[in-house]
Amino acid sequence: MKITAIPQLYRNLKRWREILAVLRRYGLADWLTQFRLPFRDAFKDHSGTPLSQYSREQRVRMALTELGPTFIKLGQLLAARPDLVGPSIAEELKRLRANVKPDTIEQVRATMREELGDDYEDVFRAIDPVPLATASIGQVHRATLIDGTPVVIKVQRQGIQRTIEQDVEVLSGLAQLAQRVDTLAAFSPTDMVRQLAPMITRELDFSRERQHLEVFDEMMTRTHSDVRIPKPYKQHCTRRVLVMDELVGTPLSQFLAKLDTPANDNQHDDETGDLPSTRLGDKQSICDRLSETIASVYLTMVFDEAFFHADPHLGNLIVLENGCLGILDFGMVGRIDENLRETIEEMLVAISTGDQNRLSRLVRRIGDAPPTLNESALSVDVADFIATYGRQDLGRFDLRSALNELSEILHRHAIKLPNQSALLMKMLISLEGTLRELGASFDSLDVVSTCMRKAMVKRLSPRRRLRQARRIYLETENFLEQAPDEVVSLIKQLRKGEVRLSLEHQRLGPTINRIVLGLMASAVFLGSSLMLAMQVPPLLFPQPTFASMQNISVLGLIGVIGSITVMMWLLIAINRSGHLTRGNDD
Repeated sequence: MKITAIPQLYRNLKRWREILAVLRRYGLADWLTQFRLPFRDAFKDHSGTPLSQYSREQRVRMALTELGPTFIKLGQLLAARPDLVGPSIAEELKRLRANVKPDTIEQVRATMREELGDDYEDVFRAIDPVPLATASIGQVHRATLIDGTPVVIKVQRQGIQRTIEQDVEVLSGLAQLAQRVDTLAAFSPTDMVRQLAPMITRELDFSRERQHLEVFDEMMTRTHSDVRIPKPYKQHCTRRVLVMDELVGTPLSQFLAKLDTPANDNQHDDETGDLPSTRLGDKQSICDRLSETIASVYLTMVFDEAFFHADPHLGNLIVLENGCLGILDFGMVGRIDENLRETIEEMLVAISTGDQNRLSRLVRRIGDAPPTLNESALSVDVADFIATYGRQDLGRFDLRSALNELSEILHRHAIKLPNQSALLMKMLISLEGTLRELGASFDSLDVVSTCMRKAMVKRLSPRRRLRQARRIYLETENFLEQAPDEVVSLIKQLRKGEVRLSLEHQRLGPTINRIVLGLMASAVFLGSSLMLAMQVPPLLFPQPTFASMQNISVLGLIGVIGSITVMMWLLIAINRSGHLTRGNDD
C-alpha cells in the first residue's frame, strides 16, 4: 500500500475494522469447512446456523449482505460479470437484496427540504409515509401533487453518500492488498475496483436516471407506442430526489400469478380495476403478446438504438390497466458503440453458421485477453460451444444456457469483457429468464434473427457506407498529418541516444525473491563454514566430547543450521509449486 493511502486508512479505521472482522469470520469459516475439526461450526450466522453448512457462494453473498449497501451494490454489479467471478458465484449474487431499514418519513421530508427548499410542501398535497419500495441507495414513496396528479418520489437515503465514498476508499485499499496475493492477483482486483467503483458512485446522482427516463420515453414514443416509461417532473428533480409519473398496473410477477386464478376471481379483479385479464383474452395469448412485445422492445434497444435498459426482471415490468407494458427503474442502463454492436452481430452469425475460427477471433476481439492465453484450448472450447448451440433448431434454442456457457469460457481463459459488454450479457440472460417465466410459445431467437436481418440490411445501406467512408477519410487525414512529425521526432531521439526500451516482467516477483534468498542462504552457509573451520569464538566444548567434537564456533553453528533450514524450506516450496523438474513445467 502506498504511503499516500495512510491518511485514508486512518480516516476510515473504524470501517476497516468492521470490514476485516466480517471477512475474517467468513474466510475462516470457509477454510474450516475443508477439515473435519470439532470447532468447524464455531462461526454462525444471525439465526445461529453454522456458516460451514452453507456453500462457498452462499457465504460470499452473506458476507456482502452483512457489509452493507456499498458491498451489496458491488455484489449486484459482479452478478453481471461472470467473466470475472465465474458463473456459479455470479448466479448466487443475483439473489442479493438490500435488507436495510428504510428512512423514516421525517428523514425523507428533511432530505426533500434540503433538495427542494422549505416550500416543497407547496408542491405536494400528500406523501405516503410507508415506502413503496426500499433499496440500498434510495426508497420510493407514493405522493400526490398539489393539482391531484399521482406521482412517485425516489429519495436518496440519508448518509448513504458518505457511507459509499468511505467504503469505496476501503475497497481500493483492500484491492491493493489483494493484488499482492498470487491467488487473488489473477482476478486483477485493482482493475476491477477501478471499473466498478464509478458505477457505484454514479447511481448516487438521480439526475442521470432522470435523463435516462427522458431518453427512453422519447425512444418508446417513436418505436413502440404500446410501451410506457415514467415521465419525470424535471422542475422537481435534483441529485437526491426524483419525481416521476406513477404507472398504475400490476407487476408482471403478480400478473402471471393472477392469470392462474379461476375465472370468477379474474372477473372480480376486473371489477376492482386491478387486472385486465378478461379483456385481454386467455392466458396463452396474453403471454404470447407480452413476450413478443418485451423481446421486440429490448432487441430494438440493442440493435437499433444502442442504448438499453439493463435490468428487465419481472419486478421492473408491469402490465398497465389499459393492457400496455410499463418499464421501471432506469438506474442501470448500458450503451454500446457501433464497433461493439457489429462485433455482436458477427458473433451471432458465426454461431448460427458454425464458424468456430471466426467466433474465436471475435471472442478475443471483444474481450481483454491475457498475454498467456492458450489459443488452442480456447479454440477447442469454442468448437464445443458451437457444436452444442450452433446446430439447434430455433424452437429449441436455449439462449440463457448459451450465454452462461460463453461466460464460463471467458472466465476459464481469463478474458475480461468491457463493462458495457458484460451489462449487455446480463440483460440478455435476465430477458431470457423473464420470457421463460411467461411460459409463452414464443421463440426469442426468431426475433433475434429478424433483428439480425434488419441489422445486416442496415450495415449494407448506402448511408452507412457513406458514413463509414467519411470516418475512414478523416482518420486517414489525421494520421497523414501527424505521421511526418512523429517520424522526425523519433529520428531526433535516435540521434541523441534518448530512445529507451522498457520491458515489464509478468509475475517474476516470487521467482526473483527465491533466487535472492537462495544466494543469501548460500553466502551465510559458506561464511558459517569458515567460522567453524577457523574456530571463531565463542566456542562450545573446550574439551573433546562425543564424536571428537571440540571448539565448535557458536556463531558458525547457528549460521550453518539456519542456512540449511532456509535451503530446505526453499526446496519444499519449489517442489510444492510443481516446478522442481522439467517434467512439471505444466
